[in-house]
Amino acid sequence: MEKLERELMLLSRHQVLGRRERDPERLERSAYLLLSRIETQGPMSIGQLADAFGLDTSTVNRQTAALLRCGLAERVADPDGGMARKLRITVEGGRRLAGDREVNRSCLARVVAGWSPEEVRELEDVLVRLNRSAEALEGRYWPRTEEDGARAVCPPPVPQESATPAPAADSRI
Repeated sequence: MEKLERELMLLSRHQVLGRRERDPERLERSAYLLLSRIETQGPMSIGQLADAFGLDTSTVNRQTAALLRCGLAERVADPDGGMARKLRITVEGGRRLAGDREVNRSCLARVVAGWSPEEVRELEDVLVRLNRSAEALEGRYWPRTEEDGARAVCPPPVPQESATPAPAADSRI
């Protein structure tokens, strides 16, 4: 576990260093995550976003207020007829998210340029498994889009028995 923890820490370091220093117009991490979730799941209320990320509603309220001020999201009536107003991505928010995503993918392509397609798929599969295992422990699942582009929520994975008990999950971010 020591090596795994160290490598995951280093991986997050590489992503953070590449984000803001190269282009100050890039989205903040919280904006990227919120917009990505809304893009995948569709319009969401502040309460739904708070539940999805396991955050306090006041924290999500501050983060979404920044999205609204920058014109990256807008408040809309609940498309399902509910009482709460929901947030959806604006055209500008979609453009900025797509731009950041393209930069991220371009950087990743340079990182794995010497890898075979099979090695890239193997890494993708392992990371999906890692993320789904973490989601199962937290009880919060990230919706995943199907290959056809339709919105879909990934069904919760079935937890598997382990020979060693898992440590208690820490809900802090």
